Amino acid sequence: MTPPPLRRFLAAGTGVVMAAVMTACATQPSPEVAVRTFLLDWQAGDYEAAARQTTGDVEEVADALEGAHRQLDLAGLRFGLGRIRQNGKGATAEFDVQADLGIGDPVWRYTGEMSLGRGQDGWKIAWSPSVIHPDLNEGERLAVSYDVPDRGEIFDRNDEPLVSEDQLIVFGVVPAELDGMKEGVGALAEVLGEEPGPMLDRVRSAPPEEFQPLVLLRKNDVKTSVVRKAKKIAGVGTTDLTMPLTPTMANGVIGEVAGTAEHNVSSRVVSTYQAGDTVGLNGLQNVFQQRLAGTATTEVVTVNEKGKQTGVLETWPGTQSGSLTTTLDSTAQRVAENSLAQLPGPGYMVALDTRTGEILAAAGSPNDLSNDGAFTKEYEPGEAFTIVSAAAALESGATKPSATVPCDPETTVGDRTFATPNNGGLWEPNFTKDFAFACTTAFAGLGEGVGAEALESAAADFGIDGDWRLSVPTFNGEFIAPESAGDTAAAMVGQDRVAVSPLSMALVAGAVADGTWHAPRLVRDAAEGEPNASHELPKETVEQLREMMRAAVVEGGASRANLSTVPVHGQAASVKQDVGGEETAVQWFVGYQGNVAFAVVAEVDPAMEWDQYAISAGSGFLQNLPYGYVEDPGAGKAGDAGGAAPGAPGPPGVPGI
Repeated sequence: MTPPPLRRFLAAGTGVVMAAVMTACATQPSPEVAVRTFLLDWQAGDYEAAARQTTGDVEEVADALEGAHRQLDLAGLRFGLGRIRQNGKGATAEFDVQADLGIGDPVWRYTGEMSLGRGQDGWKIAWSPSVIHPDLNEGERLAVSYDVPDRGEIFDRNDEPLVSEDQLIVFGVVPAELDGMKEGVGALAEVLGEEPGPMLDRVRSAPPEEFQPLVLLRKNDVKTSVVRKAKKIAGVGTTDLTMPLTPTMANGVIGEVAGTAEHNVSSRVVSTYQAGDTVGLNGLQNVFQQRLAGTATTEVVTVNEKGKQTGVLETWPGTQSGSLTTTLDSTAQRVAENSLAQLPGPGYMVALDTRTGEILAAAGSPNDLSNDGAFTKEYEPGEAFTIVSAAAALESGATKPSATVPCDPETTVGDRTFATPNNGGLWEPNFTKDFAFACTTAFAGLGEGVGAEALESAAADFGIDGDWRLSVPTFNGEFIAPESAGDTAAAMVGQDRVAVSPLSMALVAGAVADGTWHAPRLVRDAAEGEPNASHELPKETVEQLREMMRAAVVEGGASRANLSTVPVHGQAASVKQDVGGEETAVQWFVGYQGNVAFAVVAEVDPAMEWDQYAISAGSGFLQNLPYGYVEDPGAGKAGDAGGAAPGAPGPPGVPGI
């Protein structure tokens, strides 16, 4: 009687295994038992036991079964029993195969078939290579072939490439020419300082006569002695390749690509990859890894004894790599990086389009590939936060620009004492003058009148501690609601419970410039921003803030930035705080000129805090932008006295900037 169709995957720990153990050395009473026993042994890796269920030479069959596992570099193998058709002393059995090709590779599913015969020793499988796969012939073996697309490019807003084309030297092997696969690959890994595991995985499953690229190194970083040592290993070779890997600017934003010198990919990347792939470690290269790298087209192929491909058994089409267009502007980015180069220590600058929130520049010093502090560094803003607290004071009715607000050398609020940075005060100041000179005591003294609720609301209006997001990591700021009069006074001057990033403060300045707070944007077609990506601020408050920020540049603490042509608006501050376990003077210059808002941070030795490094870097940035880059949308408006000029067209692709 023909057994009914059966498609049940075989798994260890079931009664089927016990049956196989009991019958492994016994005469098989039925074709189903013979097939079941064979598949269970094969699946378990007991190749000799499986071979004994066949008509072939035990050693040769065992080698063929083990070889197939090795040639595909399988991570796992599962079988399922299919239909068995019996006809007298013969039978044909189908079985389902799930061959896991390994991490990052697909699972190969196909239906196998084997013939059986019944003799004096019971039922046995008629051995031929087609038992492994129906299309595998005598003298052939299996292999896995990969066709990897070139890595995609990253562009600025004007389609200028932000990643340079690197000349690479590719180290690889021809498997058939190795004197021992494990030994040869291990020797190459040692010469290059790489982990041999991923390299060996790729070589095991590769067509033996094809060159397999394993490690990519920038040509200029490779010593001649390294190439010479590698080529002395039998089967090892090199080839040249050009690929976009190294950022030309905005290093901390663009990010690092593994596969180049000193990366040691296998120990640094927690992801699926093949040896020889390019992998983004951080920044946009990491976030958009799949788009930029694409995926390889994978094929299971057959090759003959000479290593030549004879057929394709299965193909999994890959995805073509794609490009990425950012909002960055190469002109602004270069100027920002050059402006930070004069700082005595770490510093950051973010510039953005006030009308859209699109980021034009994000620079860090040092300009390292892992330095994303322009978006993520956490600082107390000090009196730079008075842009926000002034808005709260005006909105709450606690004061107005012309109102007299004392600026004493020292004041006590609750259990807290506050002092002006220079231990001096202002004579008969109004609120605008207090702002212009960033008077700590004046703002601290207003805290009780403003109230914690109004201050927290203003911080939210300016996006501090909001739920906006970019494609890359950001610190959106933190505002912890004050619990006492002293806490509120400290929050008014950006201390203790207030923390910001350079990006979050640039957004504050941009909101004053445009009258609308915009969530930031970095990648043109990415899901960035927030559900309510922009919101208007009270018009009267914005106009008053503009006048106060202009006063800070014309006559106040940021007067060094009073440039001609398009008026600059800003606020400057210096606040001592713990940075990396050391007391540091953190200088701020936050403001806007025309449609470009910016925030500059400079970390300096407290003994040097009177040198205005942040203001110098910010004004240098504005001065070195090309003529016409900045447009003045407020020419002739109140509060813009001091050199307003008609707008000029922006650079190509940046209308109105």
